[in-house]
Amino acid sequence: MSEQKLYMPSQTFIENAEIKDYQSLYDYSIENREEFWNTEAQKLQWVTPYNAVFDYSEKPFFQWFKGGKTNIVLNAIDRHLHTSCLNKLAIIWEGEPGDVRTLSYHALNREVSKFANILKAMGVRKGDIVTIYMPQIPELPIAMLACAKIGAAHSVVYGGFSVEALAARIDDAKSRVLLTADGGWRRGKITDLKSIANEAMRRSPTIEVCITVKRTGHEVEMENDRDFWYHDLSALPIASAKCETEVMDSEDMLFILYTSGTTGKPKGLVHTHGGYSVYTSTTHRYIFDIKDQDRYWCAADPGWITGHSYLVYGPLINGTTIMMYEGAPNHPYPNRWWQMIEKYGVTILYTSPTAIRGLMRFGDNWVKRHDLSTLRLLGSVGEPINPEAWRWYHSIVGGGRCPIVDTWWQTETGGCMIAPLPTTPLKPGSASKPFFGNVVKVVDDGGNDVEANEEGKLVITHPSPGMARTILGDPERWAQTYWSEFAEKGYYSAGDSARIDEDGYIWIIGRLDDVIKVSGYRLGTAEVESALVSHSAVAEAAAIALPHELKGNAIHCFVLLKQGKTGSRELEDELKNHVAKEIGPIAKPDSIAFVDSLPKTRSGKIMRRVLKARAQGLDVGDISTLEE
Repeated sequence: MSEQKLYMPSQTFIENAEIKDYQSLYDYSIENREEFWNTEAQKLQWVTPYNAVFDYSEKPFFQWFKGGKTNIVLNAIDRHLHTSCLNKLAIIWEGEPGDVRTLSYHALNREVSKFANILKAMGVRKGDIVTIYMPQIPELPIAMLACAKIGAAHSVVYGGFSVEALAARIDDAKSRVLLTADGGWRRGKITDLKSIANEAMRRSPTIEVCITVKRTGHEVEMENDRDFWYHDLSALPIASAKCETEVMDSEDMLFILYTSGTTGKPKGLVHTHGGYSVYTSTTHRYIFDIKDQDRYWCAADPGWITGHSYLVYGPLINGTTIMMYEGAPNHPYPNRWWQMIEKYGVTILYTSPTAIRGLMRFGDNWVKRHDLSTLRLLGSVGEPINPEAWRWYHSIVGGGRCPIVDTWWQTETGGCMIAPLPTTPLKPGSASKPFFGNVVKVVDDGGNDVEANEEGKLVITHPSPGMARTILGDPERWAQTYWSEFAEKGYYSAGDSARIDEDGYIWIIGRLDDVIKVSGYRLGTAEVESALVSHSAVAEAAAIALPHELKGNAIHCFVLLKQGKTGSRELEDELKNHVAKEIGPIAKPDSIAFVDSLPKTRSGKIMRRVLKARAQGLDVGDISTLEE
């Protein structure tokens, strides 16, 4: 065990924490799982009570709070309008150029209702899937909530993705309506989202209406009868500030969110109103020890599951004031975040190890010139955090007084599955213990528990309320991908390797499959390889992840060129830019090697582990299955 030192929360923190004793409540939640979740669900409002907490009669498909009628907006906005939250700040937003907007819960309700009425006027109906492609501006969560309010599902596509990715997601969701913006600000430059959206719509004939928010004000191409400016529509009588919240079944679709898979086509994971509302609000409240006076900043983009669960839905259900920021953490200087924490009195910061490592590079002084004494809790998400970055985050950013909740979960799980409570003694680099109601194991290929400190496959023994219900249009893929490996035991396969130490602390090691995690974002090797092969010079390609000090992983590619083509530095740069254009800048390879052959099995599967071992100078292991 490399990390022996335990970091203890202060006595004052423990005294003020909502939950002081993790173990007894955890034991209760496992022995009385349905009773535990029933108690948490009763903290929310239901239009019609549910008649069963959990139904697992058709494995691996399950239902939570069966028969219950609700809508996530009922709990995220409507109920707060009759409490002291009415005039409390819901959102504090700062744009990269320095512009600021704030919305109280009262104002948020008005904006969501207006957007909802515009969507209805444009023909959006209950059960439709609306695609959203926006920068991190207040209209993004407003659009999400507006869809949910009228019973439409939303599919948010990260604003860093490009034409190919956006078009593929529109097609899969069969969206009629696209919500976008002219652009956003990033490192002082405009990201031209509308041009990307226009090209994606040319490839996606299902889109009939595109509503565009004016953010940057630069010239964009608008097509008659299809494109509408949001500010023009919101000035019309259709944009009334009063809108009924649609009553939804607990199991009705709330949103789909695409996650990269190992086989080309991204998976549209389906999340529902009831269980997701209960799970995100419960995990948010307990893991972050939420207080009325908190100003909570989840620095994730709403285009990813972290932004859905812990920037938008969980915090708003709990009546929290959330902080949003549009731009890069180090623009124009590396103190941008610290400046904002000081300026707005932020009490909780939840971000990725990549961001922490990126800011750590600039040294301690950028942090120390700011008064960060309002911070009381820090969080980490997206990938395992290395102990060195953990200690810097704890001592320099948190001043040694802020516990760090290092959380593990997935798009598929909807909310944190493994995380310390702020009162848990902490080991840097470990996600600590399972959240209430979850049993997490590390097993061998046969599904048997491995010994302490032995590496194995991470599994979850029982569905939680926040888990996705299926993959859009492909229930068989849902069953096959996540539930087939240990079907006899009924385990959910997380696809990660991990170990559990002698104290029961869980250490996540990394992905088992061919998904590359770059800066906390998941990219399928198949997506990167497809982008490379779409270039006229490329015959075949293989992508692997290699450890990277800053990004966690970097993408390294091996390319087999078509006959008559020769590798060069110029072609390498061209291919890198081609991948960035096809998928998005996040997918741009760090290096491309031109090779004469790729290691393959006899069935034609590229052996990426062999490439990875060779690249790192390691033993390639058993290669008996390779072609001659």
